[in-house]
Formats: sequence, structure tokens, C-alpha cells
Amino acid sequence: MLTSSPDVLVCDIALGDDDGLALIAELRRRAREEGGGLPAVAVSAFARPEDRDRALAAGFQRYLAKPVDVLELVAVVAALYRERGA
Repeated sequence: MLTSSPDVLVCDIALGDDDGLALIAELRRRAREEGGGLPAVAVSAFARPEDRDRALAAGFQRYLAKPVDVLELVAVVAALYRERGA
């Protein structure tokens, strides 16, 4: 049982049978207090501008193409954490 809520979601776009776009769409349909406002960054091997645009339109706040630079990922997560209450 989850006893606390996550502060930031880091989600790959490719998730086996489903994908991160469907996951974020489901999350965004929820009320804010049920996780609908959770800040999220998409991570994907798809690096075309249209892939980034689709992820952002689906509800992610940020998009990182693989291979992800660890320092960039940390900076993005930190920024989303700071912005989450705004």
C-alpha cells in the first residue's frame, strides 16, 4: 500500500503493451488531489520534434530524449519539484 504520494513522475514512453502517453492521459483525467496535477517528465528513444510535441500535448511538462544525461535529468526533476505547487 502506498502511504505517500510521489512528487514527480519520470516515465518512459514505451511501456510494453501500453505507453506513457496513455498513462499520462489517464493521470490527467484525475482530480488534482488524486494525482492529476503530478508533474511529469517523459523519457523516450524517439527524439523527433513531433514525438516531443505529442508527449507535451498529452500532459507531460518536460521531455528528454535518450540517452538521457543524468545531470540534465536531475535538473529537470528538481525544477518540476520546485514548480509543482505553482
